[in-house]
Amino acid sequence: MTSTTSRTGRLPLTSRSSYAPSLAGSLADMHIDAGRPANGCRAPRCLWLTLADPEPRHNGQFIYSGGLIDAVAETGAEVEVLGLSRPDSPKRNGDGVAHVVWRLVEQTPLSHWGSLTSPLPHLAYRCRTSQMRRILDELLTQNDWDGIVFDGLSVGWALPHVLAHYRRHQSRPKLIYVSHNHEESLRAQIAERQGRFLRRQAVRLDALKVSRLERDLVAAVDLVTAITPEDRSLYRERQPAKPIEVLTPGYEGRCVARRQITADLPRRAIIVGSFDWIAKRMNLEDFVSVADPLFAAHGAELQVIGSAEESFLNGLRKRAVATSFTGTVADVTGYMDNARIAIVPELNGGGFKLKVLEYVFNRLPIFGLEGSVAGVPLRPDDGIMLFPDHATLAQAVIDAMDNLDLLNGMQQRAFVACRDKFDWASRGQQLLSALAGS
Repeated sequence: MTSTTSRTGRLPLTSRSSYAPSLAGSLADMHIDAGRPANGCRAPRCLWLTLADPEPRHNGQFIYSGGLIDAVAETGAEVEVLGLSRPDSPKRNGDGVAHVVWRLVEQTPLSHWGSLTSPLPHLAYRCRTSQMRRILDELLTQNDWDGIVFDGLSVGWALPHVLAHYRRHQSRPKLIYVSHNHEESLRAQIAERQGRFLRRQAVRLDALKVSRLERDLVAAVDLVTAITPEDRSLYRERQPAKPIEVLTPGYEGRCVARRQITADLPRRAIIVGSFDWIAKRMNLEDFVSVADPLFAAHGAELQVIGSAEESFLNGLRKRAVATSFTGTVADVTGYMDNARIAIVPELNGGGFKLKVLEYVFNRLPIFGLEGSVAGVPLRPDDGIMLFPDHATLAQAVIDAMDNLDLLNGMQQRAFVACRDKFDWASRGQQLLSALAGS
């Protein structure tokens, strides 16, 4: 576990490490020493298909992708990554460092509207650009891959290209789907929360496309990794015979050895996140509408830290009394140092909450909704407090704000429960083992 500061530029969030319950079954017998070639002659070669360059790692998707790419490369495997470029990253197409070559397409993601007439859902349609398809075909033709990783459902568009190419071959590389969420259930949930009729129908249609693409991808690959045990159970309902293993994210941000929450701190709770996705915005807006008047009535502060469209934040600012919104920040550690409680208010959003690790290792006691925190070894009413709805959650935070013994006991127990369980290196080794397995 490192104690370095997070590298993210927009909000805190973790970079590289991992919750490490070992992969079972097919991966357990395929251990390879880091850096040693799988066949004794050369290092394994992996084609990694992803949405975009993960730098800067300002949200969970980019943190998870970037951490896994780093971890696989550090095993000694040769990784070539295909994705869209991002203007805030210093990397350019063709850059190579530490066993990774970046094939970055400088082409704007496709419009949301175009996906309405496509069989692909928007999250996959947006990166199926002409250059992405052309470079994928070149990489499939020019190189002998040991494995191909589909990093998230965003690259599900590439599945027909890969399968068509290898129909002409006697063998094909190992195909691995690294899922970021169980998208079918998540997108259906989001669709049903849409208030306007026409928007709800459009989101439902997109959710049906997500379901079809996810099922096709899961059926075609050799291994599926799920980001939480809960997601693995959902995949197994449809594919009970498919190798499906848990590959939770990791942490390499700041690790605070000791902290004491005292009465000198502001009576403040914080929410850290990236609010660029509709599900995150819905969660935040719903919670603030309930919590803000309660916090104002009790002389407490709520602070929301992280990136979002300014128009969205400005709308919330106009209605809030006790809540402040920072927008994008360069470093969140100072904000965490000056808060007593961290809140996880997600009703939906799915998957592993990377900010939970940020809270734990910066020693902030966590209050959240039931079902909102998965993949971490925190026990309710011990290392974390969980509640059934926003109103109960907000009231519980107010009730606990001045109970310093409770807060300090929670943050200590959470730290001990998660300590030594989040190391990225094991994640790279597990994926390398999957590439090498028979």
